Order: sequence, then structure tokens, then C-alpha cells
Amino acid sequence: MSNLTWWRGAVIYQIYPRSLLDTNGDGVGDLRGIISKLDYIASLNVDAIWISPFFKSPMADFGYDISDYREVDPLFGTMNDFDELIEKAHARGIKVIIDQVLSHTSDQHAWFIESRESRTNPKADWYVWADPKEDGTAPNNWLAIFGGCAWEWEPRRQQYYLHNFLRSQPDVNFHNPEVRQAVLDNVEFWLKKGVDGFRLDAITFCYHDEQLRDNPAKPKDKRQGRGFSEDNPYAYQYHYYNNDRPQTIEFIEDLRALINKYPGAVTLGEVSAEDSLAVMAAYTKGEGRLHMAYSFELLTNDYSAAYIRQTVEELEASIGDGWPCWAIGNHDAQRVASRWGKASTSGTQNTDMVKMLNAMLCSLRGSVCSYQGEELGLTEAPIEFHELQDPFGKTFWPMFKGRDGCRTPMPWEKDAPFAGFTHNAPWLPVANAHLAAAVDVQEADAHSSLNGYRQFLNWRKTHPVLVVGDIQFIDAPEPLLAFVRSLGDEKVLVCFNLKEDDAELDLSSLAIGRELTGHGLKTATLEGTTLKLSAHASYYAMLK
Repeated sequence: MSNLTWWRGAVIYQIYPRSLLDTNGDGVGDLRGIISKLDYIASLNVDAIWISPFFKSPMADFGYDISDYREVDPLFGTMNDFDELIEKAHARGIKVIIDQVLSHTSDQHAWFIESRESRTNPKADWYVWADPKEDGTAPNNWLAIFGGCAWEWEPRRQQYYLHNFLRSQPDVNFHNPEVRQAVLDNVEFWLKKGVDGFRLDAITFCYHDEQLRDNPAKPKDKRQGRGFSEDNPYAYQYHYYNNDRPQTIEFIEDLRALINKYPGAVTLGEVSAEDSLAVMAAYTKGEGRLHMAYSFELLTNDYSAAYIRQTVEELEASIGDGWPCWAIGNHDAQRVASRWGKASTSGTQNTDMVKMLNAMLCSLRGSVCSYQGEELGLTEAPIEFHELQDPFGKTFWPMFKGRDGCRTPMPWEKDAPFAGFTHNAPWLPVANAHLAAAVDVQEADAHSSLNGYRQFLNWRKTHPVLVVGDIQFIDAPEPLLAFVRSLGDEKVLVCFNLKEDDAELDLSSLAIGRELTGHGLKTATLEGTTLKLSAHASYYAMLK
């Protein structure tokens, strides 16, 4: 791949900096922790890292509430630390992608502090302000993801401001051209620093309906999915007017024009919408929009071959020349080893399944976001209410226990205090169940999830068809997922048994060539034209 298209098929390792490694003893991970683990990250054979926010912030939403886009929060270190991180990552051939949270700021951002003071100050129109209804209630029925009304009263202006997330995360007014330019200037600040791209948080929330029309109600049978259930009233609406407005594409095109001035830099959009797959296709269409986008379709509890196939095929049918990015875990979703693996919080890990899930993700057409700890097969950590940090979880406990269970510290050393993450009490507890899966334990086991992850990604790099090839699914009974990746004249059959029961697949309609080995996965057996797959077995073969 050229330096300009390195991102096509890239494996991007997501780092949640609070939980990677603490080097100063305050219990919170930091930039120097990332620097000290770059050799480990390079050993995984990933192509890039995506670092969740490390900018100045009051940490109400742990960095996704930014008070200064151009400053490193002292909790994470200094700008010199970041400059060193860039230099040392690049020296190891690792690209660096950072989060950008553009749709909202912290209420402690200088823009908002000025904007809230009056209706006539220079930044009066930099946020979404609206008058109350005649009875003093909110301007419309919009709801916040983190619970309750999406409008908060500001007595200084005698108006409401919009917040799609926490009340301390006011939404920026992208209808104002001065705001758009200021946002682009902040993005360019980091491009000049040498970053290789941006993961764009909540990119669908940049614009709002200027008429402030009410969102329509969603029927009861449509309320499940994308992480929302009926314990959260957000699930009761179609979010047509506070999300994915038509003007968003215009801003994306402006952003891409800026990015194009820095060859090799990329954009990865996080898409959350009523039809996320269609939005992914629209946002990545042509050469003038996002390079990649990902959504939450594979971050749900749905786990079947039919669902995965339907999701990928639906996107493939609409994305055209756009490029997808797939993820089965991140800092907002329950650990996939528990969510799909149904692993208990006691830490029971099915190594074959962990290896297979990582291989499945990395065998789909598109790029990949792989969340820290997935190489270890970490399960969801149990968090008691008194240990909870996530404001989302505190609001919806006990029906929804928040996102802390996937954010607990990385276990580096089984027998070290706090698993080698810190020398003092960590911001979230280290899960006892994770000690047996610690890096030092898995390093010593040639058959571990960690070494399997390394082996598979190294093997994948030797087969460009798996990195950038096309994809076509073939019919297979549950729980088998089967497809063909093709690049030029080369065709590779890929098949996975997603479940514990043995399964068979008739391959008489295909001309099977040689089996591809060396991937380190549990393998299937071809007997005549019948492929036999035991629990969580995989099969890769060239087609004639």
C-alpha cells in the first residue's frame, strides 16, 4: 500500500489512555504510558493507534468534554510528551490517529463561558440557544443520550441551550460559519503537529434542525438496538431533527478539503443515526468526504452468522466506492468476549473463540478498529455501584451499568500490584478475572490469545486479498459465516464456525485449491467436498 492509502485495510488499535499505563502514580494512565508501551503495540502488528481524548477537560465525560482543543490535560502529561509520542510511534512505523470531538464542548470552554453571558456578545451565536415556550418549558421534545431533556436553562440569557449528551456538554452551532472555521483551525493545529488522522466522535451530531421541529415518536417494537433500550427514553424517538442533518455532508467536504492539504492524513467518522449503514455510505461517498466510517452495528448483542452477513452485505450494497471500518468493541461497548462470547465475569475465557472473533473482524472487507485488551480476550469487568465513574451508568443503574466495565486498567503483570498498571489505587479497579489474562502470562504461552493475535495479523499482511480485496458471501447454515475475498485473479474462501457445536458445509459448488495455513487459528477439516468445523474453527483456502 502507498503512504497515501495506508489506511485501506489497516488495523487501528484503540488506546483508552486513562487505562493503558500510569507512569506518575496518580492512578490514571497517561501519554508517557503510551510511549513506554509502543514496543508492545508494534509487536501486535497493527498499523496505527487511535488515542481517545487527552485534551484539557474537566473530565465530566472523561475527556469527551473538551475545554481547550489545543492543550494536553495535565492529567495525561504535556505537549512535549505528545510530540515525543508522535516521533517514537512513527519511528516504529505506527501511524497516530487522535479523537476530535467537534459537535460539542465542555461548558468550561472559553467559547461557552463567553456565549452564555448575554445575547449580544461576540460568541452569542456559537452555541445552540433557543427561547422557551410560552409556558417556560423547553423549545421542543429533544432528548439527551445520557438521560432526560436535551435542553438546559441559562438564567443569564433567559434561554435554553442544547446538549445531546451531558448538560455540561453544550452543542456548538455549526450553522455559524465562524464556528465552522474555528473548528477547522483546531483540526489543522494537530495536522501541523504531524498526526496521521482523526477519529471524529459523534460526527452526525454537528448540525441541528434550525426550525427546532419535534422528533416523532418511535413505535414500541422499534425501540431496541444501537445500545438503547426502554429504560432510556432516548429510545422512544426517531432522532431526525437533532442528528444527521443534510448540512453535515457540506461540513465533511470542507473538512476533507483541509485534510487533503496533508497527504496521507485520514478521517474516520463515528456514525450513529436512524439508518447508520446508509449514513456511512453517504459520508464516505466519492473522494471528497470521509475516508472511512464505522457505526455500532457490530457492537450490539446480536451475534449470528445471518446478522453479520446481513450487516456487511447491506453496507456493501450501498457504499459504492466508499470504505468501511469495522469494530466489535470499543470504550462504549461491553467487552466482546462477554457480549458475544457470553463469558462470565469470573473471567472464563474461550481462547479459540477470542482468536476466531479477532480473525473474523480482520477478514471482512474494510479497515478495523481493535480496542485495547481484545488481543488478550479480556472479559467485561464487574463494577459495583460505589466504584462507578461513568455518569451514563450512574443515571441508568441498575438496568444499565455504564461503560466502566470495558474501561478498566490493562493487566500487564499478573503478580504485580494493580497488575502493573499503577503503583497506587487506580481510577477504576483492576478486575481479578483479568489477572490470569495478563500480558506477562500470555507472553509465555505460545498458544495464548495475545500470541494468536500477533500471528494472525502478521500472516494477514502477507495476503493482500484479505487486506483490500472485495467480499462476497456464500450461503452457509448457522452458525457458519462464509465468504470469498477476491483481488484480481486471486480468490480466497473464508469460513468460521461461530458457535460451540460442530458444523458442516458442502463445498461441492466451489473449486477448492490449497488450504492456507500459518494463521494460528483452530482449523477445519476438508473431507472430500465437505468442510467439517468443530467449535470456533476457521478455514482459509485458495479457490481455483
